[in-house]
Amino acid sequence: MNFKGKVVVITGAGSGIGEACMREFADRNAAVAMVDCKAGAGEKTISELRQRGASVESFQADVSSRAAVERLIPEVVSRFGGIDVLVNNAGTQRYGSATTVSEKEWDEVMNINLKSAFLMCKYAIPEMTKRGGGAIVMTGSVQSLTAQRNSLAYVVSKHGMLGLTRSIALDYGKQNIRANCVLPGAIDTPLLRWAASLDPQPEKVLAACDSLHIRGKMGRPEEVARVIVFLASDLASFVTGAAYAVDGGLLVPAGGMASQEAGTGARKA
Repeated sequence: MNFKGKVVVITGAGSGIGEACMREFADRNAAVAMVDCKAGAGEKTISELRQRGASVESFQADVSSRAAVERLIPEVVSRFGGIDVLVNNAGTQRYGSATTVSEKEWDEVMNINLKSAFLMCKYAIPEMTKRGGGAIVMTGSVQSLTAQRNSLAYVVSKHGMLGLTRSIALDYGKQNIRANCVLPGAIDTPLLRWAASLDPQPEKVLAACDSLHIRGKMGRPEEVARVIVFLASDLASFVTGAAYAVDGGLLVPAGGMASQEAGTGARKA
């Protein structure tokens, strides 16, 4: 999985899965355009990678804004000469049901999670076709297929990302554009730890996140990033329109791990 001569654009790259992607692609000789809405995000990682000889540039942009993306893509092309891989990883979470989530929160989640991916595809795909094609990977969620209580906007946005993935794969396949979606389970990222901090007992929340998975532990950002790198690589040349669960088996047990551990619905050996 050598990306020498390839240009990779990663949104939401300042922390978590995006930052891990930046490391993984850079370590495989890609030129990386690190995009984040926060000024100075990922600076320590960028400095470390540059010291190792990596080609990494930082771009600050609100990718939920059409005007910002219209400026961003030409800047990346001017700096690197083109775009070969796009990782749509920008995301956020706000809690609420259909009757409790505010319109502002709904718009925020849909704009950051879904609209940003649409806009990045809209403006990056023409640049990718100039280079004979490319690969797009979306960071969805197990909630692209399922739902969690009190997470309406997030669930809908992640379902939408899977639909966007399949539509891009279908519409641009003959232009040699592949699109795939990874579906992480609970991953130990700053976003997850922020969500846990909303509870009076955050450590209990983190322990519960561990217990969701077959191995009894949450995933690490790099474990998702490595699958994203594979899907972006030529090794996955015949893979498009697919959804890959990177969830530690979270979706495997009927009724969830709690029912399995309690013996509900199953005869214990």
